[in-house]
Amino acid sequence: MSAGDNAQVLRELTDALDDGRAVALATVVQTQRSVPRRAGTKMLVFGDGRTVGTVGGGAMEAAVIGEALDSLSSGTNRLLEYDLLNPAEGDPGICGGEVKVYLEPYMPPHTVYVIGCGHVGRSVIDLAHWLGYRTIAIDDREELVSKEALPNADIRFHGSVEQAITEYPIAEDSSIVVVTRSPDLDAASLPHLVDSPARYVGVMGSRTRWRATSERLVAEGVASEALDRIHAPIGIEVGAETLEEIAVSILSEVIKVNRTIER
Repeated sequence: MSAGDNAQVLRELTDALDDGRAVALATVVQTQRSVPRRAGTKMLVFGDGRTVGTVGGGAMEAAVIGEALDSLSSGTNRLLEYDLLNPAEGDPGICGGEVKVYLEPYMPPHTVYVIGCGHVGRSVIDLAHWLGYRTIAIDDREELVSKEALPNADIRFHGSVEQAITEYPIAEDSSIVVVTRSPDLDAASLPHLVDSPARYVGVMGSRTRWRATSERLVAEGVASEALDRIHAPIGIEVGAETLEEIAVSILSEVIKVNRTIER
């Protein structure tokens, strides 16, 4: 593989992480005798099995892809060793050499969707950025999702929630923070969110506001059981008063839910 091919692999790795997609990097780190690819050759493996680059093709590469998918599930690095001597004895090749391949799963940072970019939403985005999370800011008011208004957002989306999650699909390793300016916007957004794979969905507002919103959603056909996963009122009770304290309350709950699931 040429330096240009490796550069393409690394560009696609960067693009995948920018898009919030997990990917595994396989690198040939050591070879002996006759082998299909030399040390330094790289291949990228995506969660759906798609690859960029090659570490040699054939049975060995198929084995590496399988191991890469496992490493994406576990999030662990691993060193693979293959003898390419005798397929009759299970070796994945007959080139006559030995190959070591190092697998590195690259997991994107946890993504926080912030729906509603008023004062609370901006504070949540700023704190989430400081925590190292990837943030997707969504609001129907264009001026609130500008770079000037949200310098710490990774993605700024002007439009509806339905449009936003079509362009930026919700993955399992994500949380959704709904901090809109009205119950009507909550009711319009939540039917697109309750069945998502996100680990956490929280909605800002009083218990009275949430009761009215949930009753409205059930009347409109949303299953009441689907609403049981919603954290409302959002956040952990810490007596928060300032915007920054409210953001701490919200993201503390995000952290708590995610860490509990991970264990």
